[in-house]
Amino acid sequence: MPNTFVYGDEVLLCELGKERTYLIVLEQGGKLHSSRGLVEHDRVAGSVPGSELMSHLGTPFLALRPRLDERMFKVRRRTQIVYPKDAGWLVMALDLAPGRRVIEMGTGSGAFTILLSQFVGPQGRVYTFDRREDFLENALSNVARAGFSDRVQGRVLSAGEPFPVRDADAAFLDLPEPWLAIPAARRALEPGSPLALIVPTAEQLKEAVRVLQEECFVRLEMVEILERRMLVRQTAGVRPAERMVGFTGYLVAGRSTPPYSVGGP
Repeated sequence: MPNTFVYGDEVLLCELGKERTYLIVLEQGGKLHSSRGLVEHDRVAGSVPGSELMSHLGTPFLALRPRLDERMFKVRRRTQIVYPKDAGWLVMALDLAPGRRVIEMGTGSGAFTILLSQFVGPQGRVYTFDRREDFLENALSNVARAGFSDRVQGRVLSAGEPFPVRDADAAFLDLPEPWLAIPAARRALEPGSPLALIVPTAEQLKEAVRVLQEECFVRLEMVEILERRMLVRQTAGVRPAERMVGFTGYLVAGRSTPPYSVGGP
């Protein structure tokens, strides 16, 4: 039997030939209203992923199950989110896997929280913290919509305050001043565990690396990732697209060390 859409599923409706996409949760009697016409949820339910559906104005839409990056981009945003091109590198740097316990400082809109939640699996935990309660509430609502509430614990916390977690497997910092939270992250991490962060300016990068070195983090890596899509046309050949996703932040990763090791506390 085909794996058909049922009520309660998340569905990505893509306007054929265009870049416009819409993420919906199927509800009985629900309707997607767009400038290209109305699509009834009841017509999507029971269809197979990859099916083509027509709006009431005759615009074709493709119904797909959303990928993780598409779910991340469609969260209700109150802040900037981590771009997928950066998220892939961070996933590797944090060594994410099922069952891991991960700290996140700077929940924002919860897009990266969703990514962390999928990788740690049902047996893992994401402990996410933000200094603003309104941001945290919105983020946890996005996490709930993604179906990951059972593996996420959120709390209001300011950078520099101790994390109420010990022996975590990884930590991610997305803050204007991540160096304030680096000492607390080291105390909360299992020795040898990874920490990663993202910063938008060179001066912030310099200060963050200085504090990482003072806190005896080792194996430091600092990178910038650029993404350029290619246009492939059978008659016009292959060339880069005019637009690209350029600089979105500096990525930093390192490994924690035990207290009073590598030359100091």
